[in-house]
Amino acid sequence: MLGNALLLALREIRRNVLRSVLTILGIVIGVAAVIVMVTLGDGATLAVTSNIQSLGSNLLMIRPGQRMGPVSGSGGSPFRLDDVAAVGRDIPAVQAVAPAATQSMTAVAGNANWSASVTGTDNRFFEVRNWTFAAGRPFTEAEVRSGRAVCVIGATVQKELFGLQDPLGQKIRLKQVSCEVVGLLQAKGQSTMGTDQDDIIVMPLRTYHRRLAGNRNVSLIQVTVREGESTEEAKGAIERLMRKRRHIDAHEQDDFNVRDMKEVANMLTGTTKVLTELLSAVAAVSLLVGGIGIMNIMLVSVTERTREIGIRLAIGALEREVLMQFLVEAVALSSLGGVLGIVLALGASVQLADLLEVPFIFNPRIVVIAFLFSAAVGVIFGYFPARRAARLDPIEALRRE
Repeated sequence: MLGNALLLALREIRRNVLRSVLTILGIVIGVAAVIVMVTLGDGATLAVTSNIQSLGSNLLMIRPGQRMGPVSGSGGSPFRLDDVAAVGRDIPAVQAVAPAATQSMTAVAGNANWSASVTGTDNRFFEVRNWTFAAGRPFTEAEVRSGRAVCVIGATVQKELFGLQDPLGQKIRLKQVSCEVVGLLQAKGQSTMGTDQDDIIVMPLRTYHRRLAGNRNVSLIQVTVREGESTEEAKGAIERLMRKRRHIDAHEQDDFNVRDMKEVANMLTGTTKVLTELLSAVAAVSLLVGGIGIMNIMLVSVTERTREIGIRLAIGALEREVLMQFLVEAVALSSLGGVLGIVLALGASVQLADLLEVPFIFNPRIVVIAFLFSAAVGVIFGYFPARRAARLDPIEALRRE
């Protein structure tokens, strides 16, 4: 009986192709919208997580001031090199500590110039930031101790100053300082906050202090916590140490802040998941609109086929058979809309993921849920028209012209 009902349903769909397509359009759009939103949301979440991890594993960032931001606007006094040494010496959970002092300035190479972020640090910077070299080498111990004018550049600086030329051994002028390029960092792309991580010039901290900054301030301390150690406990230990070293009383607020990048990752991924769920819920409303369209067209179909229904009932068809016929037709319409919506969604997701530069993540679970939901819409909204057809009086139906 189910097979015959399905054949009859497909015959009716073929008989009114344009009407059937317009009927299932709401289902197609609803299913496609839900799948696209979830797929792009999953891709955005993965992109955020990857960007945070690219900053470094188990990374803590210590800055002066009560809020994250530039030192000039944060209200806290800069750190000293003694503070950096104390963190590495007194916190057992710490694997590596890298001091940094940063400012933006114009770099000149030949006839090209480019405004870049110049960072003074040492080789531990590359370790804590998980930064590998595309070419060249890090600083030697002699270069770090003597404050020699050498530098390592990012991919963006290499592109803007040297184009397709090999930058190794070339000279870059920063203010009145001419430094030799000894290394090229592997490209990382944009960070989660939208800044270009490759727009960077790194030089030995002593060189930066003596020849560019004119002071011995440290504006950022980056800390890598050992594998298996709790970053929360390490963060607490660092806060206690820094309060002691900066002579902060118990009733006073910190004039520095410690940010755990895992907390940042959890916050950002949580935000993207909430937004994905919200947008998916909004998109699912169109499925309900599509269901109303199916109910409307099925009621029209019952009216058009009243005489046919009357004949079937008169020659012995049971009410449940008529009910099954119209219910299967509604489910067939909604399921067809679900299939078309899935095909449309997967194609659109691939294109949009490439356009938005987020990874495409195929989620079979949401595809199955969207299809089952579209079929359920057919059952729910198709039941009332089907029941109305099954309860028609055969005599009254046969009188209908």
